[in-house]
Amino acid sequence: MTLLCHNGIWVYYKTVQPTDQEETGRVRQKRRTRALLLRAAVDLVQRGEVPTVASVADAADVSRRTAYRYFPTQEQLLAEASLESLRPRVEAIIGAARLELDSAAALERIVGEIQRLAVEHEALLRTILRLSLERKLGEGAPMRGRRRLDWIESALEGVKPRLSRRVYERLVSALTLTLGVEALVILHDIRGLDSGQSIEVCQWAARAMLEAALREGGRR
Repeated sequence: MTLLCHNGIWVYYKTVQPTDQEETGRVRQKRRTRALLLRAAVDLVQRGEVPTVASVADAADVSRRTAYRYFPTQEQLLAEASLESLRPRVEAIIGAARLELDSAAALERIVGEIQRLAVEHEALLRTILRLSLERKLGEGAPMRGRRRLDWIESALEGVKPRLSRRVYERLVSALTLTLGVEALVILHDIRGLDSGQSIEVCQWAARAMLEAALREGGRR
């Protein structure tokens, strides 16, 4: 309840907050819109065009104003579209990992293969990271990076029933530190490791995090 004064009269009114379901729905809608724009950009590239934010918005049947919220510059759009074009390779990695009977082996495989892909496209990923960091806070742009959460959750399908919700969510959060160009930047630039060593460290860290979560206990 909130107290409000109007013309000398004090009244109480109830502030209506969005429900968790409404928030979840909005997040999903943002993901769908972003994916739609990226698919349109990839299609234009495959047709031999150099897409602009405006042309992608038109192709995706999304307002240009909305498109610019997701991709303020053509540079960012092209970088993200290039990354999106790698999706088939990533999906193949995830599909192969799902065949692993052991969750630790599946996780280690995903981390290793994804990080090798990150090394292969490190320049592109560093560009995307730079563009992301240059975005001003408070612009209301949707969060990026959901892909790695999906990859992690795929690897943890086998152990999820053995973990409490708190432990599982913390494990997912911790494992994000082992995937992506951010880990490579730290291990290459700060620690001075080569690519092979960096990948090995990411795999070791992921396995250690999983083992720690399993030791901590099951559902509560």
